[in-house]
Amino acid sequence: MPKKLLKRITPEPETLKDHKYLRAFGTLLHDPNLWHFNRRSISGAVALGLFCAFIPVPWQMIIAAAGAIFLHVNLPVSVIMVWVSNPITMPPMFYLCYVVGAWFLNTPAMDFRFELSWDWLTNYLGAIWEPFLLGCFILGTCASMLGYVVIRILWRVTTVRKWNQRRMRVKPENIN
Repeated sequence: MPKKLLKRITPEPETLKDHKYLRAFGTLLHDPNLWHFNRRSISGAVALGLFCAFIPVPWQMIIAAAGAIFLHVNLPVSVIMVWVSNPITMPPMFYLCYVVGAWFLNTPAMDFRFELSWDWLTNYLGAIWEPFLLGCFILGTCASMLGYVVIRILWRVTTVRKWNQRRMRVKPENIN
C-alpha cells in the first residue's frame, strides 16, 4: 500500500479540524485514530467511503466523515473515497443501481430519461425509488466489501515484499 503517497496527498489534521463543515464535530476530531495510516484504518476508511459513495444524497462526504468518527477509521481517506461518485460517474452508477434493484425485486426495468425537473421527479421517481434504493444498498455493500478486501490484500502483499527486501539486505551471506 502506498502509505507515503497517502500521507503526502491527504491534508494535515489541523487543516481538516479547522474546516467550516467539520468544525461541527468539535473535539471528536481530536481522536488520533482518525489520522492514522495503518491497515485497519485505511481498509475501513475505503470500505466506508465506497459505501457512502452509493448513498444518493448530496451530503455523502458529511456522512462519510461522521461514519469515520464513529468507526474510528481514517477520516481523510473515507471522505476522499466518496468521490468515486462524481458528476461523471454518477449517472451510470445510479442507473446500474436501479437495474440491479429491479432485478432483485423481479420487476421489469423501465426505460426513462433523466431530467432535472420537478415534473420528472414527481412522475418517475415515485415509480423507481424502491429498486433504485435497493440497488444502491446492494452495490454499496458489494463495493465496500470488495474495497476492504482489496486494500487488506494489497497492504499484506506490500508488507511481505518489504520484509523480504529487508531480509535480503541483512542476510549474513550478503554481508561478505
